[in-house]
Amino acid sequence: MLAIYIVIPAHNEALHIGKTLASLTTQTLVPKKIVVVNDHSTDQTENIVQSYSAHYPYISCINTHSTDEHLPGSKVINAFYQGFTTLDDQYDVICKFDADLIFPENYLAAIATAFNEHPKVGMAGGFCYIQKAEQWVLENLTNKDHIRGALKAYRKACFEDIQGLKPAMGWDTIDELLAQYHGWNIYTDSALQVKHLKPTGHTYNAKAKYKQGTAFYQMRYGVCITLIAAIKLALLKKQPRLCIDYMVGYWRAYKQQLPFLVTSAEGVFIRQLRWKKIRQKLC
Repeated sequence: MLAIYIVIPAHNEALHIGKTLASLTTQTLVPKKIVVVNDHSTDQTENIVQSYSAHYPYISCINTHSTDEHLPGSKVINAFYQGFTTLDDQYDVICKFDADLIFPENYLAAIATAFNEHPKVGMAGGFCYIQKAEQWVLENLTNKDHIRGALKAYRKACFEDIQGLKPAMGWDTIDELLAQYHGWNIYTDSALQVKHLKPTGHTYNAKAKYKQGTAFYQMRYGVCITLIAAIKLALLKKQPRLCIDYMVGYWRAYKQQLPFLVTSAEGVFIRQLRWKKIRQKLC
């Protein structure tokens, strides 16, 4: 039986965190530990989590204080590590989950099966669904071989190989690229439909619009791959203007010579992998 540890960063999630915890405490495979990181909430988030921890000894809550400003990447990963450092190292799988998800009751059992049956699977997950017109539809912002940052699950050895999560926008792409660099596979299960109660990015402020381009630069994509990725993402979000913002962010990062998030060798691998996937889609 795999020991699954879960860390949930939460900022003002009183409307959702109870539903998330309810869905995790009723899993067919119960997690060994759940740590909710109450990140400077001003609502009832902490009280709701404490009510669960009073009934489930494997649930704990810690409080931390960051800024109210919501910039993608750094805030959530810093909060994740506040929780992660409170855990021991006796886990087989470490999960970073968002605080606004409702998981199907077989979710943890299904990803545990994937890890058990496929030794080279380093990361596993399902897909996020959002509610539209009283129906739950796929939150289709990424490829079917990508696991959304909202519901990441890592085999311990893979998590250690990639040296954990980067506190920067694009962390949930970098982790998969580095996992593949180290020989790990990414496993997604379309049958695992997770309800995402708060669509991604709705709280991002104006300063975040250039961050995606910065992430492309720091992942060593290069200009051509960045342009392709920028166009694709802007079209998926149905906001063509974002393509310009992404490219501006890339050039600003280039001019400032911001530090890369991956090594030169990792960058070569990443570009080769990206071009391979682009060719596969064109063929």
